[in-house]
Amino acid sequence: MNPSLKGIIPPIITPLINEEELDESGLARLIEYLISGGVHGIFLLGTTGEATSLSYSLRREFVEKACAFINKRVPVMVGVTDTSAAGLLEMAHVSKNAGADALVISSPYYLPISQNEFVDFLKNISPKLPLPFLLYNMPSCTKMHMSVETVRQAKELGAIGIKDSSGDLAYFYSLLDEFKDETDFAVICGTELFLPESVNFGGSGGITGGANIFPRLFVDMYKASLDGDLNKVARLRDIVIQIEKKIYNISADSSRYIESIKCALSVLGICSGYVAQPFSGFEEAQKQQMQVNIKELAEMYPELNEEISMLNSIT
Repeated sequence: MNPSLKGIIPPIITPLINEEELDESGLARLIEYLISGGVHGIFLLGTTGEATSLSYSLRREFVEKACAFINKRVPVMVGVTDTSAAGLLEMAHVSKNAGADALVISSPYYLPISQNEFVDFLKNISPKLPLPFLLYNMPSCTKMHMSVETVRQAKELGAIGIKDSSGDLAYFYSLLDEFKDETDFAVICGTELFLPESVNFGGSGGITGGANIFPRLFVDMYKASLDGDLNKVARLRDIVIQIEKKIYNISADSSRYIESIKCALSVLGICSGYVAQPFSGFEEAQKQQMQVNIKELAEMYPELNEEISMLNSIT
């Protein structure tokens, strides 16, 4: 049976102590925080999870421990995209054995790949996958923007949905239109501000990195969109815009999104802010700025203050 692909599914960060050591207690706290916030699923080893920067042994350990902590309370998806089919299939079986519910697959990165070559790749690997798979359109990292026709062919090969992180709203609308009558195929946005549009036009929800920091905020925005509560959606969207300004843009580095989320979680006392090479975490001045900005956000928006206060009940 295919897992439910609806609602808010955070692409969680990978809490680290160093290059080869998980922050296990931080991972446990993060998972409890997300589930307490009402998320509908959890995505491991996505872009926000720094999958491509981690050793295979660390990826395996992370998937196994995360699945054990989650313990079937919500569906789990695991990103298994790799530069080789063998690496992808190895992690797919690790995920299955750990208790995950679905896989997430993008086009192999580094070397350019055409639409036809990607479809042929899926034809070869899809019969070997031990779990259902979801597509991940991330052209900024993979060099290929999946066409609607490619997505259609992937569905015919067994894909159960797509996460679109292209940031192209016209393209996202074209996906929603293409699959609007097909309840067995989920169209999920990766761009946080697209969440209301995703829900309003038949999308299944969002795989939103900001839900690592404020899970309930994004769950509430998803529910308000479902309910057609436009006033609440507008207010919550304003908060997301302020998060963009005050959390994601402290640094000018191209890796600032991951660094920002990890730093914010460290400031909140959830887990370590260590960032895997080739990137590095924030300098002390940036950490202090993050602390100030989070405090300002909590003072501006009671919703965020209440959510942060929820951390006191998580051990």
